[in-house]
Amino acid sequence: MPIPEDVTGEEIDKDVRQELQSLPKTLAEDVARNLVMVARLIDEDQEQAYGYSRVALRLASRVAAVREAAGFAAYATQRYSEALAEFRAARRMTGSVELWPVMADCERGLGRPERALAMAGEAEVQKLDKAGQVEMRLVAAGARRDMGQVDAAIVTLQSPELASNAVQPWTARLRYAYADALLAADRETEAREWFAKAVEADKDGSTDASDRLAELDGVEFVDALGDDEHDTAGEGGVAGEDAGAADGEEAGARDEADARPAAADRETSEDAPEGSEADEADRDDPADLDDRRDEGDGDKA
Repeated sequence: MPIPEDVTGEEIDKDVRQELQSLPKTLAEDVARNLVMVARLIDEDQEQAYGYSRVALRLASRVAAVREAAGFAAYATQRYSEALAEFRAARRMTGSVELWPVMADCERGLGRPERALAMAGEAEVQKLDKAGQVEMRLVAAGARRDMGQVDAAIVTLQSPELASNAVQPWTARLRYAYADALLAADRETEAREWFAKAVEADKDGSTDASDRLAELDGVEFVDALGDDEHDTAGEGGVAGEDAGAADGEEAGARDEADARPAAADRETSEDAPEGSEADEADRDDPADLDDRRDEGDGDKA
């Protein structure tokens, strides 16, 4: 895949660069440039980011940072089985529990919320930093909602972090998830209060809390598009059909309370490299992650 000339590979995180030092210089540079493209595109063009991640994976599947980047790119494109396999591989290589929340969210995406809840009760959660524990709480609450347990989701989100007046990177999303759960439980007055609190904490617009608050207040938004544009877009029904298909196909039946763990800054083509664990991920139980050996995994520790 083409890479702009201004991308040198030096842009990557220093920890990732250090990992790549195990590779020949030219190969390390090629991998680094592909990882930079993954990081650049992950929020704007997920499929393109996924493509670059596959290139990096074919070049250096024994580097943990590459497996992690491939996992986040697959996760962003809702390839949850593949993402889970890559996260597991990265975790085995590093021994870190940092990816535990996003691994649990992959289980949700695969339609297995009960596994996500099981992971929320594992000892690994206690090893997470505060941000990781909040992410795990968000995933667990989402799993409760997947199972139709709205009241339990509300209780799951109630925590010192939610009650705190201090604004942390996770505050807006935590308040938003709580507000949305309250609304799902028909507790509209409380939901409005917490959407307002989410707006206060959401300085970078990471949620649509302001829109949700306006809706509760009865504010109507006027579409800036004219009738002609609407008529053109709707001609033949293609645009509407595509939008409906996208909504119907979204894995894990995510709702507004979903709290997907944010992709790390270091996250960074066609066929999976030898050792792909996508099939294995569908079958493995999260509780046995560290006990199994990957059949066909080219990255043996």
